[in-house]
This record gives sequence, C-alpha cells and structure tokens, in this order.
Amino acid sequence: MNDSPRDDSADDVHRARATPQARLSPIWIVPIVALLIGAWLVYDNYLGRGPLITLTMESADGIEAGSTLIKTRNVEIGQVEAVSLSDDLSRVVLKARMKPEATPLLVEDSTFWVVKPRIGREGISGLNTVLSGAYLQLEPGRSEEDERTFRVSEQPPVAPPGAEGLRVNLVSELGNSLSVGDPVTYQGFAVGRVEEADFEVASRRMHHRIFIESPYHRLVTENTRFWTASGVDLRLDSEGVRVQLESLEALLGGGVSFGVPDDLPRGLPADPDTTFTLYADEDSARQGTFDRYLEYVLLIEDTIRGLSRGAPVEFRGVRVGTVASVPWNFTAPQPNGRDRLAIPVLIRIEPQRLGIDSQALDLEDWRARFDRLFQRGLRASLKNGSLLTGALFVDLTLDRQRAGEYQPETFAGRTVFPTTSAGLAQITAQVTALLDKLNELEVAPILGGLSRNLATSEAMLQEVRELTATVRSVLDDPGTRALPGNLNATLQELRGTLEGLSPEAPAYRDLTDTLDQVERLMRDLQPMARQLGDDPRALLFDSLQTEDPMPRAPTRRSPP
Repeated sequence: MNDSPRDDSADDVHRARATPQARLSPIWIVPIVALLIGAWLVYDNYLGRGPLITLTMESADGIEAGSTLIKTRNVEIGQVEAVSLSDDLSRVVLKARMKPEATPLLVEDSTFWVVKPRIGREGISGLNTVLSGAYLQLEPGRSEEDERTFRVSEQPPVAPPGAEGLRVNLVSELGNSLSVGDPVTYQGFAVGRVEEADFEVASRRMHHRIFIESPYHRLVTENTRFWTASGVDLRLDSEGVRVQLESLEALLGGGVSFGVPDDLPRGLPADPDTTFTLYADEDSARQGTFDRYLEYVLLIEDTIRGLSRGAPVEFRGVRVGTVASVPWNFTAPQPNGRDRLAIPVLIRIEPQRLGIDSQALDLEDWRARFDRLFQRGLRASLKNGSLLTGALFVDLTLDRQRAGEYQPETFAGRTVFPTTSAGLAQITAQVTALLDKLNELEVAPILGGLSRNLATSEAMLQEVRELTATVRSVLDDPGTRALPGNLNATLQELRGTLEGLSPEAPAYRDLTDTLDQVERLMRDLQPMARQLGDDPRALLFDSLQTEDPMPRAPTRRSPP
C-alpha cells in the first residue's frame, strides 16, 4: 500500500513531461492579463494627456508645483507640474500640463496672468483665492499658429487679444509717466486703458502704449492731442482762476485725456501704432498745435513780477502769441544806447491762432508785416490780467503819436520787439509830474487866501447858526403852533360861505333876482342915456325947441 501512491505520482510526472502543452500553468493567465490591462491604461493615459507647455514669469509668488491650477472662464484646463529657475537666474520657468481639450486654446496670441487678491482703483479682486490659493488665468487668442511657450503677466491684460479698438503709442517726459491700467478718458468718460509703460534710458523718455475701445477709437485722428489728466487742475493766471475736474478714477490715480483742438480740423482717422506726444496738460497740448511762429525779445525796464511762461500775448483782446521764457538769456549783452538794465523776455507770435492754415502760412511775409507795424507805432507793454492773482500778460498796441521813432535792435540773435512803459510805470510818471507841478506853485498866498476864506466861512456859519436859532424860536412860539388850527377854522368858514353861494342856496336865488332887476333897470335907462348923450340940456328942459332963457335978477318986493 505504501508503494502504490509513489507509483501514481511518478506516472503523473512522466506524463507531464511527455506532453508539451501541459508545461504552462493556468495560474500565469492572471498576471499576463493584468500586465496587458496596465499597458493599455498607460497607453490610454499617454494618449489622453494634453500638451506640456512652458511658462515664464518674474516671480513664483503663490505658485506651487502640483497644486497651482490653470483656468479659463473659471474652468480648470491644466496644472503646474514643475517650478524652476532659468539658466541665467533672471526668470522663473514653469512646466504645466494642459488637458487635451485645451489644445486649441494654445495659440500664438494667448495670454496668461496670475490671479490673486488685489486692491486697486477698480476695487478689490481675487478674494476667492485667499483660501484656494493663486491660479493662472488663460485668455485664448485668435491666432491660428500653435504655441507652447508663453510669458505670464503679473497684471491682468487691459484688453483681451483680438478686441476691437485702437492701440497707439505715446511719448512723454519722465514727469508725465503713467502706470499700467490708468484710464484713458475723452471729455471725462473712460474709453480705454494704458497697456504698457517703459522708460527708455537713451532718450530719457517714457513710452506708453494705450488701448482705446471700439467704437471710441474713431475719436482718434491725426490731429488728436493727448495730455496727462491729473484729476484736478487748479490754475491761477492772467485769465483768472480756473478749476477743471476729471473723473473720480483720474482724481485717484491720474490718467490720459485726448481731444482735437477747436482751431484745427478733425483730420483723418489715426492708423494703428501711431506715435503721439503726451503733453503735461491741456494747455500745453493746445499750444503744441501752433508749431510755426516768430520769436521776438522784449527788453522790459520795469518789473516783470507776475509775468510767467505761457502768459498770453494779445492785440486788442485777441491772443496772437505766447510768452516762451521769463527771463531769457539774461547774461547776454544789452544793445547799445540803453542806459538802464532791461530784462529780456522771449515771446512767440503765432499766426496760426488767427485761423491761418500752416500750409498757407508764410513766416517771412509775417515778419515783414511786423517790421512795417513797428514803423507805424506797434508797441508791447505789460498789463495786469487779474486783480486777484496779479498775473501779467503782454499787450500789443498801435499808437503812432505816443510810440516815438522806431530804432531796430537785436538781442542774442533775436529781433527786439519795441516796448512802452507798463501801466504802473505810466501812473508813477504822472504822479511824479503832478508832484513837480505842486512844488512849483506859490503855496504862501494860497494858504493866506485859504485862511481868509476859512474866516469868512466861519462867520457865515455863525450867522447861519443865529438864523437857525431865530427860526427855531419862531417855530416854538405858541401863536405859531396855533396858526395851523386857525387856518383850518378859516378854511371851514370859507367852505361854509362857498356852500351858501351854491345854485340851490336862497342867497344865490336872491342875488340872481337882484341882478335881473338891475338888468331891467339898465335897459330902461338906456334911452335916457342916449338922449343925454345927444343933448345934455334934456335933463333940465322938457323940449329942445324952446328958446334959451335969458338970465335976470330976481325982483325985490317992497315992504308992506
């Protein structure tokens, strides 16, 4: 019984060696299938992986390998896999794996930037990254060229790639520098942003690139002027006090404004990437349009306190120029024949201010015209433009009688514009002449006459006082005070009398009857009056035909 099992196992071994198909055990099927499945998964994962891109940036602040995501429109499309330094240690190099569906977004003009908490003029942004951490935002471009290397910006772009609008360049001095994101305004309304700001060491100028959104980009033409908007522009000059307020955003952080000066045509639309000059303020921008001018020098012998650069030069209230420099080339020698030290002031005569086109402007013709006006009495003087600020301006007048003879002069290679004394100097001269005339007067006789006149006036005043006292005593008398009452009583009586003479009163009727009787009597006496007029004897004799009586003496009677 012990040998039987051994024989069976030996037989099994013998049979297994004899049959080749039974050499592999079925248990190896499981690892082989697992290996095939793993290989398929690796292959599928390889096929399902998106492209690997390279990102460069200045600093890796907030960026972590394996956790920092890449999003577009808040949808995850990739992840940063590695963070390292460049070979020259000047940049940070990121390796990021993108999802396959993000492949069409990786084109030449796509942009990346870091999204993290920020506080700016536009408000607070990126608060959702306080807990989740910073991430990279992708803005797809519109190009058809694929790209795998990009630069990451620290600030979000002002305008997305392919946005409709206009990009132009501005060149300015360092004092007019702007920051990326500053607004571009037109008449106080924001129409764009500053995209780039770089300082060129060689030219010592700031170069800015701005983007103006559509449809506002049509406002930019070849005659457009750009200037710095400081928010509040408070100015005290010869024209008074001026306050100009831009938008609230420009007030907080500055910005750029633009427009076409009133005295220039609108012009043709500007081409993309056109370079303009960025002026310090609006007045400087408008002044820049008058690029053709004549320069003259004023030799001022009076004070120039209150005269500043940019002050207007006017002729009868019309501005024809600008003060360019105060003082100008002060150390240059004075022209011969001048007794007093004059302060040179450089002015510019700008014919373009009169509406003359620069193409039709002939400066030599204008220079000859001014030479003729100098002969006719054209002179310049300083006048006060504002009593509040005390600012001065240059006033041109044409007065041949007071101008005197014109003598051509030059100062440091510039023609001298003839001048006259300013208003204050003229007043001083008149006051001096008046004082001289007063000194020439004989004061003693005048003072004596004034003393006599004062004595006479004092006596007259004394008489007036006495007369006033007399009038006051008369007015204070009781009879004078009772006079108004008596007058009132008399008037009452007179009113009663007049009422008795009214046509309805009995006395009036009696008087009327009496007058009628008198009238009848007069009619009756008229014949007698006519007879007496014809013959006065009719009063003594009955008939006019009797003879005249003879006078005789009366007879005496004898006593009985």
